[in-house]
Amino acid sequence: MHILPLSEFRANASAMLDLVEQGQTVRIMRHGKPVADLVPAAADAAPTRLPSWKRPFDPVALPEGQSLADAVRAERENAPW
Repeated sequence: MHILPLSEFRANASAMLDLVEQGQTVRIMRHGKPVADLVPAAADAAPTRLPSWKRPFDPVALPEGQSLADAVRAERENAPW
């Protein structure tokens, strides 16, 4: 574990992140007291659920000979609101 003051972390943030990437822990101190531990991210920390705008979707299937504009109009006419 590397222990360093905040000022040194600020000056060498990139190098400290390289150490964390290699699997080491970095403890950041402020006024002699620990305020944060930088630890490597867990392998399972990746989000398992994608936001709705990133999820794949099936393309719209229109009836034969119907345009998209006609399909939108029909949807609007049949909507309960």
